[in-house]
Amino acid sequence: MHLGEELLVLGLLFVIAYVLGRLGKRIGLPAIPIYMLVGLIASPHFHLFPLNFKSADVELVAVFGLIFLLFSLGLEFDQDEFYGNVKALLLSGGTRILINMAVGFGFGMWVGWGSREALIIAGMTATSSSAIVTKLLIEFRRLANRETPAILGIMVLEDVFVAIYLAIISVVLGGESGFWPIVLQLTISFTFLVVMFMLARWGGRVVSRLVQTRDDELFTILFFGLAVAFGGIGELLGVSDAIGAFLIGLVLGATRFRTRIEQFALPLRDVFGAFFFLNFGLALDPSTFGGVAIPVVVAVVMTLVVNTLGGQLIAWFNKLTPAEGFNASAMLQNRGEFALILATLATAAGLDQRLTPFAGLYVLIMAIVGPVLAANSAKFGNRYLRPRGRPAVNPKPRDAMIEENIALVEAATVGMDAGEPEEASTAADRLIEQAMEQSDEQTERKRDPEY
Repeated sequence: MHLGEELLVLGLLFVIAYVLGRLGKRIGLPAIPIYMLVGLIASPHFHLFPLNFKSADVELVAVFGLIFLLFSLGLEFDQDEFYGNVKALLLSGGTRILINMAVGFGFGMWVGWGSREALIIAGMTATSSSAIVTKLLIEFRRLANRETPAILGIMVLEDVFVAIYLAIISVVLGGESGFWPIVLQLTISFTFLVVMFMLARWGGRVVSRLVQTRDDELFTILFFGLAVAFGGIGELLGVSDAIGAFLIGLVLGATRFRTRIEQFALPLRDVFGAFFFLNFGLALDPSTFGGVAIPVVVAVVMTLVVNTLGGQLIAWFNKLTPAEGFNASAMLQNRGEFALILATLATAAGLDQRLTPFAGLYVLIMAIVGPVLAANSAKFGNRYLRPRGRPAVNPKPRDAMIEENIALVEAATVGMDAGEPEEASTAADRLIEQAMEQSDEQTERKRDPEY
């Protein structure tokens, strides 16, 4: 087996991704569209560069990328935030998701590619990218803003929605047509979800004993094996490998070893995740963009309008100002990894092939437009949305904000060890307190939460 040429091209692609990623960070672009563009450049369908790199050469590693993207999402799920604020989250975040899903499904039916395709499009347009949102909150220094707890709470609710939606969509894509086979498959899917959520909620101590080992190498092999194995279990049960990986990540995140797992899992997620986005770019054919250009433009405009109005709904539910609601909506405009995951599942199930270029072009545009809107939302809100007579607010970062930025996001998106008490009386106070505790007690590497 001679792989010298393939290895050389693949290595060069990642070097190019590094260079473009560094340039993109200077203007606030996340890495996800960068990796997709590099894959597109190397695609056999892109004739300006004679690389002709085949998707089959990285397909298995890309599957690992999908598994670890969802595994990390489950690992970082904040159970305290979810169970402690279910009512508020369902009112603000749940209403937002329902509106986005309804509008997205109507748009999908208007496109006319089929009802199952419309359901996929609705999922693509319904949820934001938690990776990009988290990154922007750090870079724009908005972690102490009044709207940030609402944004983080909605992201937690979207994680739950992703789990449920993937379970449902896997049944829909499975091809079952009889009533009772569908009922049976849904029962299996939701039983799997409920059991794993219950294990994560109340079985943290038991699981901690089972996975305990001081050997870092064996510990890494263990959670890697569990992530891949539960991906396979999810696939065999009909709920997809992605949801299986998410649920075992959820369970391991409830143990006292969560921080240690993250220390080893995040580099794996970064590398394998890059392969996933690169592989998706390899599947894109620029010649097909023309056939989906109008639907993509309509989808982008629809997303911007619906989410901007939804930001004011968030402000009303959470007693925020219109300017703060606009900040929230600008942050939540970003779309990313979930849309690509849905497109991958749809393609594997034999749905309309136009879903792949639609998702690729939609994510590329939204991953560029979203950060630009977020960067300018505060200026726009201060100029046009602040109440008359009230001076514009230009908050300065408090002392030691730079040192606490990473800790605050970890406290908000990862949470603390299961069973540790929360003493803050409000959501904002709790987030800040957790950040200060983590910045004092933990010394983790400063991660770049792109995924």
